[in-house]
Amino acid sequence: MKVTIKYFASIREAIGQGSEVRDTTATTLAALRDELLAATPAHAASLARGRSVRMALNQVMSDEVALLSDGCEVAFFPPVTGG
Repeated sequence: MKVTIKYFASIREAIGQGSEVRDTTATTLAALRDELLAATPAHAASLARGRSVRMALNQVMSDEVALLSDGCEVAFFPPVTGG
């Protein structure tokens, strides 16, 4: 299936792109994240399991068990703080 992936803030800077369309066999956000961890060293560093990364599926905050569907939009971003 095809998914649109958007990267924000420091994740976008580390990966070097704001978005991509990717063919995937992943069925959950967790599986997609694992797939991306293996994609490039930049993906591995910015999406590493030890890092705090927020995720949204079709513009709704989601956890890693959320199910993907063909044509969905996934967003990865670091936690946001205010001050």
